[in-house]
Amino acid sequence: MRLKKSNIKDVPAIMNIIADAQQYLASLKIDQWQDGYPTREQIELDIKNNDSYIVLNNEEAIIGTTVFSTKKEPTYQNIEGQWLTHKETRHGVIHRLAVSNPYRKSGMAKFVFKECEETLRNNKITSMRIDTHKDNVGMQKLLNHLGYQYCGIITLISGAKRLAFEKLI
Repeated sequence: MRLKKSNIKDVPAIMNIIADAQQYLASLKIDQWQDGYPTREQIELDIKNNDSYIVLNNEEAIIGTTVFSTKKEPTYQNIEGQWLTHKETRHGVIHRLAVSNPYRKSGMAKFVFKECEETLRNNKITSMRIDTHKDNVGMQKLLNHLGYQYCGIITLISGAKRLAFEKLI
């Protein structure tokens, strides 16, 4: 597998993977991404902001997508709980991680985390933050397995609450 920056020509494949993830979450009765989010416009903005990535398999097919950034995350400024690091400490953030149906449970999500964490280490950034839906038990288990610690609840711009996690790198 290989993680690389996405570009505008990747948008149709990314949107197909997002649709797969939306259907999968719905099948688990998880009310995450069931309102049309993330939109094509959001994905295009992620690409424009240079934060969008795709995961390629050995045949160079797109099998996953994510957003990885070290920019300040506004929704992480306030937390019902406490981050492991000071709120002004520079950190990485992973958002919108989605896997194509045939590659679900293939280790792709772990691969994405490891690659992003390595980028943080190389840039001397000491933590990664992520949030997830309260019903997304699969992601919560993955985060715990990878050493992320539950820190509290954040509120998205939409008003929705999310469980917030952080890992010291």
